Amino acid sequence: MVRVRFAPSPTGFLHIGNARMALFNYLFAKNSNGTLVLRIEDTDSERSKEEFVTAIMEDLKWIGIEWNEGPDIGGEFGPYKQTERLSLYKKSAQKLLNEGKAYKCYCTKEEIEERNSKTGKHRSAGYDNFCRSISPETVEKYEKEGRKPVLRLKVPNKNITVHDLIKGEVVFESQNIPDFVIMKSDGLPLFHFAVVIDDCLMKISHIIRGEDHLSNTPKHIMLFDALGYDIPQFAHMTMTLGLDKAKLSKRSGAAFVREYKEAGYLPEAFANYMALLGWGTSDSQDVFSKEELIQKFSLDRCNKSNAVFDPEKLLWMNGLYMRKTTPERIFNLSIPYLKEVGILKDTVTEEEANYLIKAISFEQEKIKVLKDVPYHIGFFVQEPEYEEKAVNKYLTEEGKKVLKELLPLFEDSKEWTVTYLESIVREFCESKNYKAGIVFHPLRVSLSGKTTGPGLFELLEHLGKDKTIQRLRNWI
Repeated sequence: MVRVRFAPSPTGFLHIGNARMALFNYLFAKNSNGTLVLRIEDTDSERSKEEFVTAIMEDLKWIGIEWNEGPDIGGEFGPYKQTERLSLYKKSAQKLLNEGKAYKCYCTKEEIEERNSKTGKHRSAGYDNFCRSISPETVEKYEKEGRKPVLRLKVPNKNITVHDLIKGEVVFESQNIPDFVIMKSDGLPLFHFAVVIDDCLMKISHIIRGEDHLSNTPKHIMLFDALGYDIPQFAHMTMTLGLDKAKLSKRSGAAFVREYKEAGYLPEAFANYMALLGWGTSDSQDVFSKEELIQKFSLDRCNKSNAVFDPEKLLWMNGLYMRKTTPERIFNLSIPYLKEVGILKDTVTEEEANYLIKAISFEQEKIKVLKDVPYHIGFFVQEPEYEEKAVNKYLTEEGKKVLKELLPLFEDSKEWTVTYLESIVREFCESKNYKAGIVFHPLRVSLSGKTTGPGLFELLEHLGKDKTIQRLRNWI
């Protein structure tokens, strides 16, 4: 039975790189009819916050990631927060101590550095396994001094081979790994120890994580062996980098999922793009439904080179999904943005909704993110924000003269349909011997404030007779 886990630390919002790991674990689990466990690694008491636990779960759900076990829904192998599992870590630590596989270490950092210097090593060369063989008398002396020991694992004298499902076989020499701390002097577990205990007790079969954890894996394998558990299969994904091939940061675009969510990206577009970071099909397919991603995902199609997060490509993909969805859905999702700029009030009538949905249908091809919806359709409701260049170019004295000549046609119009409006404006151009642009551009800018937008006559019809006449009079 496939059991995988996503185990974030709640010290901040969900990072793009972590979201990619969560998505790949989810897709692998679903493809294998397996189980995804959400585990919260919150032993960093100073930085971990409950608000980030909530935010991470919200953002995972927004992407479309569902878990089978976790802190919110429980499960057979809970609890699912490390701070609620401390007794389990202490019990396992005592077991290793009783079996002689771990030992208490009383050394201070300064003592370790001093011994390294005396033996010709760099001061920060690491631990020298000093306490592995100290006498009972020395232990008694340290205890009387009030020293609080850490607990270290005895590193076996053998090479550790990681059989990685993505990177292949990776060998680590144990002689380069000193006896490492598994429990701190305050009784709290180190990351390496807690994560292995959790993976053991939660029966995790596959550990899919970033390659920055590959160097930790030999320590984890030693712990699995020492505790007598089967070693899970490992798959270390490549890193997620910015366009500058550096770690994702503000310079390379937003680094947190929440920023894209708040900017009005569609969750299915975001998930689709994230899935393509370091994975792909043999036919280089770009656009996938969620069901297709689940069906086609496999670890053997994961790349061995780093994934590059390109905000422009994500924006392109979001625009593609915007064009595929319905105007009704775009309207419903953009309500917060429309309210923010005053286009909508707290309560929305059916008439208002239908009016704006139709406006969205005119501009849907141009909408790339939900946050842009007010810009594209706001002039249908509010006085336009006139673009300076457009005004200077088209609402000149000549342009206003054209509007003044057009105004009576609209005032006297008994019909207000696309067909009728187009016919009277084109007849006007013919009668005055005006090229279409001489009339169309000033008319569009005076009504919408912009040089681009819906078809001119669709714009006129939807804006309505009263607003059209009022805006022309304002300019005249």
